[in-house]
Amino acid sequence: MIPNQWNAQQADTIQEGVDKLVYRSNLIGSDRRVCNWGGGNTSTKGMVRDFRGREIEVMYVKGSGSDLASMKAQHFTGLRMEDIRPLFERDEMPDEEMVAYLANCMLDAKAPRPSIETLLHAFLPFKHVDHTHPDAIISLCCADNGKQIASEIFGDKFVWVPYIRPGFTLSKMIAQGVLDHPGAELVLMEKHGLVTWGETQEECYNKTIEIINQAAEYIARKAEEKPSFGGTKVESIQPEERRQLIAGIMPAVRGAVSDSKRMILTFDDADDVLEFVNGQDSARLSQVGAACPDHLVHTKMTPLFIDWTPSAGDAEGLKQAVIQGIHAYKEQYQAYFERNRNEGDIMFESAPRVILIPGIGMINTGKSHAMSLVSGALYHRAIAVMGGATALGQFVSLSESESYNVEYWPLELYKLTLAPAEAEFSRQVALITGGAGGIGSATARRLVGEGAHVVLADLNLEGAQKVADEINEQYGANRALAVQMDVTKETMVKDAYSEVALAYGGVDIIVNNAGLATSSPFDETSLKEWELNMNVLGTGYFLVAREAFKIMKDQELGGSMVFIGSKNSVYAGKNVTAYSSAKALEAHLARCIATEGGEFGIRVNTILPDAILQGSAIWNSNWRNERAAAYGIEPDQLEEHYRKRTTLLVNIYPDDIAEGVAYFASSKAAKTTGCMLTIDGGVPAAFTR
Repeated sequence: MIPNQWNAQQADTIQEGVDKLVYRSNLIGSDRRVCNWGGGNTSTKGMVRDFRGREIEVMYVKGSGSDLASMKAQHFTGLRMEDIRPLFERDEMPDEEMVAYLANCMLDAKAPRPSIETLLHAFLPFKHVDHTHPDAIISLCCADNGKQIASEIFGDKFVWVPYIRPGFTLSKMIAQGVLDHPGAELVLMEKHGLVTWGETQEECYNKTIEIINQAAEYIARKAEEKPSFGGTKVESIQPEERRQLIAGIMPAVRGAVSDSKRMILTFDDADDVLEFVNGQDSARLSQVGAACPDHLVHTKMTPLFIDWTPSAGDAEGLKQAVIQGIHAYKEQYQAYFERNRNEGDIMFESAPRVILIPGIGMINTGKSHAMSLVSGALYHRAIAVMGGATALGQFVSLSESESYNVEYWPLELYKLTLAPAEAEFSRQVALITGGAGGIGSATARRLVGEGAHVVLADLNLEGAQKVADEINEQYGANRALAVQMDVTKETMVKDAYSEVALAYGGVDIIVNNAGLATSSPFDETSLKEWELNMNVLGTGYFLVAREAFKIMKDQELGGSMVFIGSKNSVYAGKNVTAYSSAKALEAHLARCIATEGGEFGIRVNTILPDAILQGSAIWNSNWRNERAAAYGIEPDQLEEHYRKRTTLLVNIYPDDIAEGVAYFASSKAAKTTGCMLTIDGGVPAAFTR
């Protein structure tokens, strides 16, 4: 059941009007069983003074593109009711004309575009209106006997509106139905949702929750009479085994679903997902269609349901089944598009947004981690709706032609034209070793700033997590992930990549940056010191690059690796034989990988910095003292020493190196590989020749 979260004491402290509408809306959106992400809308009507000081009636309604759970006052749009009410006398009004008309009714031209369902709220003669998409109500509205069941639950207190796409006609049908039925307390919109109202904000909210729970209680009783989804057909693979299987196939799946643009993938094996994918009737049910327009926009008309018998050891069989399923889905989507297209329509990506695998769970796709989660969240709601509808009768959906018309609705397409252009690294995943350090953290912030998702890999997990937390606070949840990695441990490197595959689906950019440094005269260099440098700077770079190379090949999307070498990669520094030799190894390793990666679109380039002291764990270790001793100066004189030996008389900072990484990883360097870029202020001894 849905808990009633209205807190009278808290609500009494909130100013009536928009502020209390925000409170009510946030409560509604906080429970996704009540309202989908980005869906539903709320409104309030009242008197305000306009710019001339006149008392006028205004309706505040949710603005387009916002989410009830998180929206604030600025996300609502105020409209003059005296301009809107005359529209009720009209017989019809095309979408484009309605949108243009409403723009002229707005109190503030800078406010968000009002919801497409604005007139639904305006035409109803109530002060406060809620329109939601509750699981229980959508179940009722997607059951073949839904209207009959509604009579059993609500008696004669509801208005049933046949399915019609949102807009003027639907708004007028709802208002007319309520006017013709004075005793009505709710509207049930076939395959669409619920409308409720009240004379106070609290009364409106309470009615919404009350109606939902009446339907939910009825469905729960019916559900006890039959097994969900026809009963269990297969058993789930054990959690750790299924996660290993999924991690192994995610890069190939990511490549297969990325048509013209890369996609970010997420994995979901929640209990309700497993119950559904393991169900006897689920393969059939999943192909009936989307429960409502809100679902369809983010999940497509149907998901891809994989024909596979769960087996913990069948990694290759699972991979082939999923890849073949994706290819077949694309062909079917192309045919669906051709059957229904209108002149001028341009096909979206043909790959599935939701992939269901028996015994395993669900893979979701999106242009970002956040949008991938939205696809998954809405399919959770679809599962609940199918469960409820089949407890009542048969699950029914929108027709194919109507599904297409919703998916390619001109108003939805118009929204896409308003979205800002995607940034350089949008849809890409970058893994940065040494992510907790100065260069690593600066690079992460630089790439995230242009749209990337970043993985901060570091032996110092606490430090990496701190950087990840700061990035997520600024750019949104899950834009950064911290993983612990000792680059010298093969198993640890592989495990980290598995974690990345589960989190995002794969990787596009590798910044090989983990490092250390030691200094000693050659004849005093111990085998231990030599092996330490070779292990971290040689073997470590090799392992990180090799595992990334495998993933990039599997994805078939190309990729970019950037090695952070050193001035010492080409310059024989004094008292740093082990370090300089390992750095030279890095630079040549990068060129070797570049020669093999070309045919797969994998580019590998190297940056040669010098003396990045800021934020560096290396320079805050004994290395600082060792290098100062080598130059016969005090440790606190190093910065000035390094500045003066450059031809440009500058110090080099982490952000300078991050800029170089961004260049090599970007489309600007799409035809550059096997290259070395020196960022050292111009140290003549390190000039390449």
